[in-house]
Amino acid sequence: MQSQLIKSLCLSFLILFLSWGLIGCKDRLETSQSLLEPPYEAIVTNKLAEVAPPPAIQELYKTLDQYQPQVDIISPENDRVFPEPNIVVKLDIKDYPLFKDPDLGLGPHLHLILDNEPYQAIYSLDEPIILENLTPGTHTLRVFASSPWHESFKNDGAYDQTTFYVLTKTGENAPDISLPLLTYNRPRGIYGAQPIMLDFYLTNAPLHLVAQENADDKVVDWRIRVTINGESFLVDRWKAIYIQGFKEGTNWVQLEFLDEQGNIVNNAFNNTVRLITYKPNGQDTLSKLVRGELSAELARSIVDPNYKADIPPTPLVKEALAQDVDPSNKETTPSDEEHLFID
Repeated sequence: MQSQLIKSLCLSFLILFLSWGLIGCKDRLETSQSLLEPPYEAIVTNKLAEVAPPPAIQELYKTLDQYQPQVDIISPENDRVFPEPNIVVKLDIKDYPLFKDPDLGLGPHLHLILDNEPYQAIYSLDEPIILENLTPGTHTLRVFASSPWHESFKNDGAYDQTTFYVLTKTGENAPDISLPLLTYNRPRGIYGAQPIMLDFYLTNAPLHLVAQENADDKVVDWRIRVTINGESFLVDRWKAIYIQGFKEGTNWVQLEFLDEQGNIVNNAFNNTVRLITYKPNGQDTLSKLVRGELSAELARSIVDPNYKADIPPTPLVKEALAQDVDPSNKETTPSDEEHLFID
């Protein structure tokens, strides 16, 4: 009797213990799910549509997840006045290799932006960077780490900026560091395939959760208004998105930083327009990656400088050389045909 009581108590404790464990697992699972990015609706307009990033780029991005680039502008120093219009730029980068694959022409690099001009891609800090013939007045230099396909890194420390002066101070090109600042990144230049990546960098923009917590506080929420060839849509996610629907030839793209009421936040560079060109069937590396004609395996050298693609050898063909023999008189035998190819 006592033995049965002990067994019953043990069984009850075991059931209670297992039940507690299952409840604990369920709670932890729900907590983890709540930390994931909430689902959102893809952007769709009359002619434009948001689509998933190309599979090869998604695969290559996994190799870059290990890096947290730390970028610094050493020179020109912030708030410095220069007596002449040619400025030497010195940058520093940590936890991110800079290189360009010699065959594919892409690799990890920096995007260097003077004022609101299109960026200059920097693949090496060993070569001098010189800004020549700058106009007198205020100038701002911005720089951030970029993937081989020109997507900006958005981790803390991946961006830096400095404002300096040539001969004297003026009002233009001088962002207010207390206000949100929008840096246009992509699209830029000529594209040979769709979808085309849209990307930007944000400074001093609050987290949506913080901005929406109290409607009466001074923390202002934000949106980015994107206009492509006259069609507009709003973006409230700080991440690169891929858009399909560009027309062949010249396209224009505008990015504007808006507050929660839909008003433009007036700061230098918060309203930028770029012209780009779309020419289908481009044969550059990025176009082939986007179309899926170049696999992540064959393109992995653009994210890993030590990677060598395992390409199977091409069979060799040995031409038959008929020396001192008149071809018109020579008969081809089965044994001759077998010697035309080398396995």
